[in-house]
Amino acid sequence: MDKAKDGAGGRRWELATFAGGCFWCMVAPFEVLEGVKSVVSGYMGGHVKRPTYEQVCSATTGHYEVVQVGFDPAVLPYAGLLDVYWRQIDPTDALGQFFDRGKSYQTAIFYHNEEQRLEAEKSKKELDASGRFDRPIATKILPAAEFYPAEEYHQDYHKKAPGHYARYRLGSGRDAFIEKHWGSEKEIKKENLREKLTPQQYEVTQNSATEPPFRNEYWDNKREGLYVDLISGEPLFSSRDKFDSGCGWPSFTRPVQAEQIVEKEDLSHGMVRTEVRSKKADSHLGHVFNDGPGPAGLRYCINSASLRFIPKEDLEKEGYGQYLSLFEQ
Repeated sequence: MDKAKDGAGGRRWELATFAGGCFWCMVAPFEVLEGVKSVVSGYMGGHVKRPTYEQVCSATTGHYEVVQVGFDPAVLPYAGLLDVYWRQIDPTDALGQFFDRGKSYQTAIFYHNEEQRLEAEKSKKELDASGRFDRPIATKILPAAEFYPAEEYHQDYHKKAPGHYARYRLGSGRDAFIEKHWGSEKEIKKENLREKLTPQQYEVTQNSATEPPFRNEYWDNKREGLYVDLISGEPLFSSRDKFDSGCGWPSFTRPVQAEQIVEKEDLSHGMVRTEVRSKKADSHLGHVFNDGPGPAGLRYCINSASLRFIPKEDLEKEGYGQYLSLFEQ
């Protein structure tokens, strides 16, 4: 279980466990990453079985507040999770995190295998040598122990009580510390994407550039399958709705789900157009025009650089099995 889990279609999911102070603040940064299956708040590292939140907070059980992340290493390597982790905490504080003090709020990386241990040690050493902080890195690297999920009301707390969560996070000083040492959340996202994407993919998705017609990956792709957002993996278009518009870019008559597409007025280049962006990742996709062949008369003209294509035969193992019905009509 520590090494991997079997998912749908034989997919392998691994576990990663991080202590970063209050676990309320550690869920959202991981759950938005492509390749993350689950993020569960809980407790690890203590000597009491099935501890309660009150017991852990009293510092009598020896547990840390942690988040346990289920992830697909083929999509998101462990090193990528470590990079996100370091950017959420004050790794120089050995006594807690921000205004939360005590053992349960200290930072630690709990490794589930030798490979994770080596990656964590390497990552910590590199951060220490970077000079980003004026004090040594105090975060511990420890072997994973029994994990106890926290009470249900703590799970996804940022969604259940967004107002209280936002006030708590702001008042704790966490965001101010992160911005001081790493930059704003938007800047962090762009920096991470610049490392992950090709220059063209970055310019298209982040700066609304347009790739060359007839010289892009999917303009003449005729295979059956699903087109998903390159960054978030959210389903966008089906090959069943793709047609040859002669424009040199992938064209579709409609999205898989209308709510996954956001439309915005675009007045650039002296034209009046309707830009389309993905809802979750806010990626620039392309534009929609009223000259399509479908019942609605629409043509979604999309950049290949914003998309990832998943062949029909790979949908199940890629975690998109529910969309197989699109190709049974």
